[in-house]
Formats: sequence, C-alpha cells, structure tokens
Amino acid sequence: MKKLYPLNATEKARRLTLKGLWAGLGALGLQSSLAQTSSGKVVKVFVGFPAGQATDMVTRVIAEKLNTLTGDNFIVDNRPGQGGSMALSQLAKSPANGSVMMMAHMSALDTNPHIYKSVGYDTLKDFDSVGLVGDLPFVLVCNPNLPALNLKELLAYAKSNPDKLTNASSGNGTVSHLAMEELKRRAGLKITHIPYKGSVAGLTDVVAGNVSMALETASSVRTHVESGRLRAIATGSSKRLGGIFSQVPTFKEQGMTDFTAVTWLMLLLPQGSPKTLVQSTYTSLMSVVSTPEMEQKLNALGLQPRFSTSPEEASQYMKSEFAYWGEVVKRSNIEKE
Repeated sequence: MKKLYPLNATEKARRLTLKGLWAGLGALGLQSSLAQTSSGKVVKVFVGFPAGQATDMVTRVIAEKLNTLTGDNFIVDNRPGQGGSMALSQLAKSPANGSVMMMAHMSALDTNPHIYKSVGYDTLKDFDSVGLVGDLPFVLVCNPNLPALNLKELLAYAKSNPDKLTNASSGNGTVSHLAMEELKRRAGLKITHIPYKGSVAGLTDVVAGNVSMALETASSVRTHVESGRLRAIATGSSKRLGGIFSQVPTFKEQGMTDFTAVTWLMLLLPQGSPKTLVQSTYTSLMSVVSTPEMEQKLNALGLQPRFSTSPEEASQYMKSEFAYWGEVVKRSNIEKE
C-alpha cells in the first residue's frame, strides 16, 4: 500500500497557520457574515453508506457545524449501494447550484471505476473537489479464538495453515478488500476472501467465528475490540491510534515497514459548480473542521484530520489516487463486475 506519512514540519506549520487564520477571521466576524448572507436553503449531503458507518458519522458531525456556521440546513442523505458508487452517480446528475454535495469515500471515487463495468460517472470529469477532510485508518482484527496475539504470530499461523483461514471485507473493491489482498500478496499468505455488503455483516461473522479475520476501519471495530469480542492485531495508520487502540502496534512497528491501510474522505460538488461556490464551500468546510474541538470529535470517530490547502490541490490529489489505485486493482487480478 502507498505510504501516508505523519505530518512533517512544513505541514504542521501550515496546520497551525490555518488554525490561526480561522481564529482571526472569526474575530473579524466571518461566521456572522456567512450566516447573514446565507439563503437558509436546504443542502443535501449524500453519503454512499448506511447510517452508523464511519463516513456517515463524520458527515453528520460536520453537517451540524455547517448548519450553525452558514445558516443553511445541511441534511445527510444516505444512499448506500455499490460501495458508494450509487450515490456518486446521483451526484453526477444533480444540479450544480450548491443544493447537493457529497462526502465521498476514496473507494467510490478511485477504486470502483476500475472494478465495475459501469458506475454511472467519470471520476475525472463529473465532480468538482472541495477539500479533503481526513483519513480513516484500518485495523486488522481476528476472532479471539485464533491462536495469534500479534502480527508475527498471525502470519506464522496463516502460513502453516494455507487456505484454512478466511477474511471478511465490506465488498469487492473496497479498501478492506484491496488492502487485505495487498497484505496477503506481500506476506505470501493463502487466505480466502469473503465479501459482504458493508462492514457490519462481515464483522458479525468474525465475532461469531464463522470468518477468521477482517481489515476494517477503526471506528467500525472499536466496540467489538473494547468488549473483547474481537482481538486487534495491527493498525494500518502511519502512527499509533489513541484510546483503546493505543496499545496496538502499527504494521510498520511489527516489521511491515512500507505497509499502511487507510482511506480518505473528500467533499465534492457536481462538475460545473461556480468557482465562487466551490471556494465558499471550501472556506466554510475548513472553518468548521480545523478547530481543536472538531479535531477531537473527528479523532473520537476514528478519523485522522488531513486538509487540503485549496480545492485545486484536492482535485489533483483525487486524480493521482485514481491512477495509483488503478494499479493496485490491476495487481489484484479482480475481474470487473
């Protein structure tokens, strides 16, 4: 998997500058100005997954803050299906007037088009990027009855029992699928992949012992790990996570120095949205996500905040990821559905 490094000195300085900028703008009355000039309109924010999953929870927290900041009514509209692609296809057909936007998951944008014969949109042409929100790190978990307490023991057990273990995923082409395939390829493991429609069903079977393991977002496995129903083996982040995962080593710490497993979230508008709308939406987004209070809330939901410096930077990043994940899919030999 491609590395996502911890913030370097330049990025840390930029983040601090950004926070200072918004604090200063707030002191000058930016928030009241935005509220006074808002139309009070309803804005639908599409989410391509069911309520209660990580993308949904993050979007709801941000939408609530945008309501307060802008005076508009941001409503989360869950449209699950095809790993987020159903919602993106609807966004591509939506009016470019700011009444509809989407908190898009990396898979729907940059892996699904390489996996499905038809997704109903062109990632590189149909959307205007607003900005990155952050990364959702993945955690490798297994059923507690599996005789492995760490990554070394799990890999050894898997190698000595080829084709006997199974791994669940949120569906073909999702990060939980592709990242696990990359892990198996690098470690030389023979583990059978079992795709599910979302993380909940797959993790339920891992808890029940019907499936051996899964690589899913920290937010989706947290309660199972906390209760002891699942054992956390390794985190896919570039540095250790907090809370109940603080004692769980990363893949890097356990010998897989160039392996990470994360996905990212990005706010999008339909292609052709006025540049002033894209910029004002970016400004509002950064204003609500870059406060210490919001960073704490996002961290609690399993998101590691990571922001774009501009909508243009977000657009270029989305395009580079599209090319990268296309190569990952090709290596995985996934037959188009």
